[in-house]
Amino acid sequence: MTGTLAGCGGGDSGDVTLRLVAADYGTGPADSSRKYWDTVVKGFESSHPGIKVDVSVRSWKSIDREVAAMVEKGQAPDIAQVASYADYAKAGKLYRADQMLPISTQANFLPSLADAGSVDRTQYGLPFVASTRLLFYNKKLFAQAGLAAPRTWNDIRGDATALKQRGVTYPFALPLGQEEAQAETMMWLLGGDGGYTDDGGSYDIDSTENVETFEWLKTNLVDPGLVGPQAPGELDRQKAFAAFTDGRVGMLNGHPTLMREARRKGVSVGMVPMPGRDGPARSSLGVADWIMGFKQGGHRVQLGKFFDYLFSDKNVIAFADEYDMLPVTDSASAVMESDPKYKPLWKFLEALPDSQFYPYGRTSWARTSASLKENMGRAVEPDGSPEKALGQVARDAAAAERDE
Repeated sequence: MTGTLAGCGGGDSGDVTLRLVAADYGTGPADSSRKYWDTVVKGFESSHPGIKVDVSVRSWKSIDREVAAMVEKGQAPDIAQVASYADYAKAGKLYRADQMLPISTQANFLPSLADAGSVDRTQYGLPFVASTRLLFYNKKLFAQAGLAAPRTWNDIRGDATALKQRGVTYPFALPLGQEEAQAETMMWLLGGDGGYTDDGGSYDIDSTENVETFEWLKTNLVDPGLVGPQAPGELDRQKAFAAFTDGRVGMLNGHPTLMREARRKGVSVGMVPMPGRDGPARSSLGVADWIMGFKQGGHRVQLGKFFDYLFSDKNVIAFADEYDMLPVTDSASAVMESDPKYKPLWKFLEALPDSQFYPYGRTSWARTSASLKENMGRAVEPDGSPEKALGQVARDAAAAERDE
């Protein structure tokens, strides 16, 4: 960090410098998030004399750890754009959304995202960018096999069987490896009318519905060899996505970035809502990254002005467009839904408002997610037990809850 704080006595008047630590969504200098933040800061500073913003862009691989270390040392940034907020909120280190944002800006967040950014019904995490998932299928492989897009689990099984008979390497790619098993698991649970929490928000990981979902998955896709040559617990999302863009996967669950990469490599992509037991799943998996304001610097008023500027349609859409992500506000979503330029994203935008998100507001979620990554691949092994695996995750979640 290179900036120094000015006006530290509460910061309601006089020049201040806000320190912002942000994640880099790019793959190199050409598409680094630094370019986005430079544009935002330039526009903000020109219209808000007396407030400077010093941005430090960090790798996604290390930013959460680095911000945690800053906070531990008593050197919290004013703003952090990272993957989670709950620990800081529980520790009383963050401003509430309503302490910073005008009512119009706060009300503009998609309701599902505002809820996902809340601890005990109070919003602390401001959604920065979002994504949701659809089932992707290779149109060429489906056409060659005379198949229609799946709507139910039985359709998936039938289509995968036909694709296997035609020699497709991964009829249905099922990445339950360490990279993102918690996402793949939740998508299937939603299709079986389950999920990680019940209607009251309490963990319900080893519910009857969830166990039945994974028993179906094991019996109907994994045991018959319809998921490819690699055990699901050893297949990471990145490898599954790479196989799809190489034309070796019939179906898998994907997000907007995969759509762009597949089309770039000449794969004709079909996308439908995630099938469920008897029809399309009741909702899709939604994923969000968060931005938050820390109390330590005392710059509540200036933070509010910056966030109000940041969440203008222009800035929200610019970031979503650059990285094939989804906007987090009603107004920006409406703009993208009415502009043919964004037609490839329309199905994802349609799914986002009703998407189900991880229980981000629980400090126990990090340990629960780690347990899902550890256990769910084992659930579908030849001698695996979905009931035992989900039971272990439930016990780990309960233990993490007690430690909150």
